[in-house]
Amino acid sequence: MTEIILKPIGIVRSEVKEHKRGGWGEVTSEIVIDEEWTEHLDGIDEFSHIMVVFWMHLVPRENRPPTRIHPRGRADLPLVGLFATRAPYRPNPIGVSVVKLVRRHDNVLTVQGLDAIDGTPVLDIKSYMAPVDKPEDIRMPDWVSKIRTKPRP
Repeated sequence: MTEIILKPIGIVRSEVKEHKRGGWGEVTSEIVIDEEWTEHLDGIDEFSHIMVVFWMHLVPRENRPPTRIHPRGRADLPLVGLFATRAPYRPNPIGVSVVKLVRRHDNVLTVQGLDAIDGTPVLDIKSYMAPVDKPEDIRMPDWVSKIRTKPRP
């Protein structure tokens, strides 16, 4: 297989210094884009939301990722294949988040809801276009609705 080489275009700045399981919706972060890419941001502030692609640089890489897991580590949820989850332990620790774009100032984007910690390398940014990015016929398993609830004792 061909080797893939990625070069970050920026970095996340946030008060969050280590991984956490939830509460990301309230987190405000800055994405500091390398100055050479500043003009590439022109027009981005006309969008309410953007997609951020990032490298989860602190996820341990020593071991092969698990084949099957309980989502969020919760035994009350079914054991499913890794690719059916959003667990950070992946063959390639790439994160993708749709976040609210609060503002742009030169090469700095202030966003809300980015589930990336301080120092996370940003690989790409794309505008979020609901007619293109939000399919009309979304289907998910029942356990997804239980993620926001506490497990039963």
